[in-house]
Amino acid sequence: MHRLFVAIQPPRPIRARLLALMGGIIGARWQSDAQLHLTLRFIGELDRHRAEDAAAALGTVHHAPIAVTLEGIGQFDRRGRIDSLWIGARPQAALTQLHNKIDQALVRVGLEPEGRAYLPHVTLARFGAHAGDIGGFVASAGATIGPFDAEDFCLYESHLGTDGAAYEVVARYPLA
Repeated sequence: MHRLFVAIQPPRPIRARLLALMGGIIGARWQSDAQLHLTLRFIGELDRHRAEDAAAALGTVHHAPIAVTLEGIGQFDRRGRIDSLWIGARPQAALTQLHNKIDQALVRVGLEPEGRAYLPHVTLARFGAHAGDIGGFVASAGATIGPFDAEDFCLYESHLGTDGAAYEVVARYPLA
């Protein structure tokens, strides 16, 4: 089985700026350089044949390049506790349009449509049962990063391990 998702990989200088923001929260598992991405669509686990269909479907997606700016720190909660810390991405309308095109292409090859509302972001940290206070981080990390040109998007495979997930770029699709 292949655990897949679609995302934009920020360029190296943007990832370096994101990495420089990280630190100072007890219990945070900060993302590594290789884990930094702006998710466009989570696919989930597929067998080899369906994964190949999904990869082919993504090749049919046409969208103009997007100048992406990262700003605004947020968090996702799960059952009343902080689950992850992220930085938002804009322009939301263009990113949502690309997300919708990717979702439609995947639905055409038999995958279920995305069930969650789309909020473009880059995850910075994940938390276990006990997250430290994030208030100081949010107050100090108000920087705007970018813009950067998203000229392609990637199909990633996620390999789960004892140290978290490792992400592998399976294919790149140009935006033109």
